[in-house]
Amino acid sequence: MFIAIKRKIATLSSDFLYHIARWKHSRNLPALERSDRNILNALKKDGVCVTTLADLGFHSNSELLKAAHHQLSQMENLNNDHIEQKLPQIYTVTGLPEFYAWGIEIRLLNIIENYIGLPIAFHGVHLRKDFNNKHQFGTLLWHRDAEDRRIIKIIIYLNDVDEKTGPFEYIPRSLTPLFSWNYFQLYYKLWKAGYMGIDDEEVKLVIPKSAWKSCPGPAGTVILVDTKNTLHHGTVRTEDRSTLFFCYTANPPERPHLCTQYWDDTYPRVELRSSSDAVKIST
Repeated sequence: MFIAIKRKIATLSSDFLYHIARWKHSRNLPALERSDRNILNALKKDGVCVTTLADLGFHSNSELLKAAHHQLSQMENLNNDHIEQKLPQIYTVTGLPEFYAWGIEIRLLNIIENYIGLPIAFHGVHLRKDFNNKHQFGTLLWHRDAEDRRIIKIIIYLNDVDEKTGPFEYIPRSLTPLFSWNYFQLYYKLWKAGYMGIDDEEVKLVIPKSAWKSCPGPAGTVILVDTKNTLHHGTVRTEDRSTLFFCYTANPPERPHLCTQYWDDTYPRVELRSSSDAVKIST
């Protein structure tokens, strides 16, 4: 009991210092263009903003797509048709200049810093291929990520994504405000599941399917999402889907050991690294 109380006091103290740090840094947040402030407002309201590479208009867009499709063509062809639960094929591409350059676009960093409210860390990029699966498991279950108190992950579709290819789906945060009954019900279910995820039937008991937000879109669709504070999942698909995942947290994050997958040997790497640290962007 004493250890549990001590741990709770330490957590409350850490959270208090975190909010003080955000308050102090609020005076140093970078200015945003009007279109970028619209992205920030969407993130604050529902935890997600869907846009496109074309609308963002970064100079690095074309090189990013060229590099992504080249790396996709180099990925091993897996013979997994016989497997019931097909795990995604993930490559770490953080060190390739085309991916890194897009990930540190100054407008993008400014949006993310304004949302996170602290100096930020860009941890890296995964190139990911998700395969057809009939049943929910892994990230196909509804879940939250745990690297930090606020996390921005950016998903870029590399092929057209519709119901067959399994679009990203989420519960708008406006439907689950902090300390609301919906919030408590959903996160109690997550707690009971050991935070490993809950299926559609469990979520339907709290939030009707009609209120879930699906994010289909053409190749080049960009989804910015706070994966810590927004309940989300990938949907069951009958066709494969290819994406890029970029990850950002505060610098340092609450749980840095969960961020190493973007640069260590958790997944095959197709780049050379000069350091074992995450790429940290202090602003």
